[in-house]
Amino acid sequence: MAVTESVRGDTSDSAGVGAAHEGILRRQSARESAARTYARALPIVPVRARGLTIEGADGSRYLDCLSGAGTLALGHNHPVVLEAIRKVLDSGAPLHVLDLATPVKDAFITELFRTLPPGLADNARVQFCGPAGTDAVEAAFKLVRAATGRSGILAFSGAYHGMTAGALEASGGAYDVRVARLPYPQDYRCPFGVGGEHGAELAARWTETVLDDPKSGVRHPAGMILEPVQGEGGVIPAPDEWMRRMRQITADRSIPLIADEVQTGVGRTGSFWAVEHSGVTPDVMVLSKAIGGSLPLAVIVYRDDLDAWQPGAHAGTFRGNQLAMAAGMATLAYVRENRLVERAADLGSRMLGQLRGLAAEFDCIGDVRGRGLMIGVEVVEPEADPLRERERERERSAGLAREGGVLADPDWRGGVGDLAVPGDSAGPGRPHGAGVGVGGLVGPGSARTPGGWPTGVTPADRAAGAAAAAMQSSQDHHPRPAAPELAVAIQRECLRRGLIVELGGRHSSVVRLLPPLTISDEQATAVLDRLADAVAAVSRNHPGHDRLQRPQPGQQRRADRAESTDRADRAGQGDRADRADEAG
Repeated sequence: MAVTESVRGDTSDSAGVGAAHEGILRRQSARESAARTYARALPIVPVRARGLTIEGADGSRYLDCLSGAGTLALGHNHPVVLEAIRKVLDSGAPLHVLDLATPVKDAFITELFRTLPPGLADNARVQFCGPAGTDAVEAAFKLVRAATGRSGILAFSGAYHGMTAGALEASGGAYDVRVARLPYPQDYRCPFGVGGEHGAELAARWTETVLDDPKSGVRHPAGMILEPVQGEGGVIPAPDEWMRRMRQITADRSIPLIADEVQTGVGRTGSFWAVEHSGVTPDVMVLSKAIGGSLPLAVIVYRDDLDAWQPGAHAGTFRGNQLAMAAGMATLAYVRENRLVERAADLGSRMLGQLRGLAAEFDCIGDVRGRGLMIGVEVVEPEADPLRERERERERSAGLAREGGVLADPDWRGGVGDLAVPGDSAGPGRPHGAGVGVGGLVGPGSARTPGGWPTGVTPADRAAGAAAAAMQSSQDHHPRPAAPELAVAIQRECLRRGLIVELGGRHSSVVRLLPPLTISDEQATAVLDRLADAVAAVSRNHPGHDRLQRPQPGQQRRADRAESTDRADRAGQGDRADRADEAG
C-alpha cells in the first residue's frame, strides 16, 4: 500500500509546508535536550488533531494509537472536553487556586468518587498532587510511610512508576534502592519458566516467603505498589487470582496496597479501573493521565484511616488546575454515561483475536496479550537454527516420555504441546497436526470414540496424555529472544503507513496499541491492517524473511483495505470516522 502522502494539492505549496516541517524538526534537535524520547522515533510535527487522527505540518495524516501514552481516553479534542474547557474560560473563574475549594473542583471530586471501586468511595480521601503521575506515586509513598511509621516499599520486576527519584526506585530498571523487588507473573517470559496459574502461584509464594522469613533481608514494609497491567513493562496483565493473593497477603500483614492506575484507569482495560477485574479494593490508588481529560492532573485516592499527614506534608503549585479538573470531569462522565468501558472490553477482545491470527502468519510475533484497549504485540527473533530447535524438541519429548510414561514421537515435528498418546497408532511421518496438543487430540483420519479419542485409548491413557500436555505447557517454556531492532523497523513501517504506535517491554520489543476508547470499528480495522502490512514489509526486507513469514491469502485483502482507507483520508472522508469517535 502507499505510504502516507500530503493532503495538499498544489506541488509548490506541498514543498513549502514540507520545508517548514523539516525546519521545526531541525530546530527541535538543535535546541531540546538529549532526553527527548517519542520525538526520536516519531519525527512528525502535529498541527491539528481530532479523535484518532493527527495531521502533521507537512499535511500527512496519522491514526494515533499512542494517545498521549494513554492520556486521551476520548481521543484528540473531543467536543465534550472542549466545551468543558470553554465553559470555565468564559465564566471568568480563576484558573489557578492552589488547593482552595471551587465549584469545578467539587464537581470533579464528586464524579471521580462515583466511579471508584466499591469499598473505597465511601471512606476515601483525595490528595491533589503535582501535574504528573510520578508526583502522585511519590505522594503515595509518603502517605503510607507516614501512616505506618515504616520506610520500605515492595515493588515488582518490570514495573514503571515514573521518573522522579522515589518513583524510579520502585521501577524495574533501578539499582541501589530502598525497594524490595518481587517477581511479577507473566506467561510468555515467566521468571520461573512455567507460566500460567503455576507461575502466578510461585510468584505469590515467593512474596509470602520474603515477607515471613526473618532472614530474607526485607523488613516489614510501609506498602506494596503494583500495576494491574504492566504497561511500559510490556503490556502484561496481572492474573486476577494473583491480584487477590496480593490483596490477601498485604491485608493479613497490615501492609497498605497501592494500585498504580495511571495508565490503566478510566476504562482503558475494559473495566473503569483495572483492579475491578479481580474484585480487589486497594488501600491507595494512584491516578493521572486520562483523569485530566488531556490536561495535566494527578491525584491519589486512599482510605481515610491512612490520612496521617500534617498540613503541607505534600503540596504542589499546580495542584489546583481548574481547566484540567473541568476536562477530567467531562471525560469521566462521558466514559461512564456512554458505556465506553464495555465498548473497550468488546472491541479489545476482537482486536486481540485478530492479532493472534496475525501471530500465526509471522514467526517474528512471539506473543499477543493485553486487556481491553491496552494491547501489546511482542516481537521476537525468528528461529535461527531450525535443526537445533528440532533437536531440542526431540530431547524434550524424550524427557516427557521417561517422566510421564507417555510415548513421544521424536521423529515427528509438531507444534508446542503435541505428543503421541498411548494407543495412537500413528508413527513417524504422521501428518502435520496429529497428536495431542494443548487443545486436545487432533489426529485426523484415525478411528475415534464418541468423545473424540482414538479407539483403544483408555481413560488412564487420556489422563496421562492430558498431564503430559499440561507438563509441556508449564515446564517446556522457551520463548525466543526479544527482537528490539525488528520492533523498531515495524514501528517505522507503521509510521510510513500513517499509524503511530509505541514500543515498550523489557527490551523495547513490544509494539503497543493504546487507541482512544472512542475508536470506531472501521478505524480499528484500518489500524490492524496497517500494522499487519508493516509486519509483512519488515518480514520481506529482513535477511531471514523466509523464517519470519508464513504467507496467507488474507494479506493482500488487508493491503487493499488499508490502501482504500488512505484514499478516503486524502479525500477528506475520514471525517465520518471522527464523527463516529464523538458518538462513542
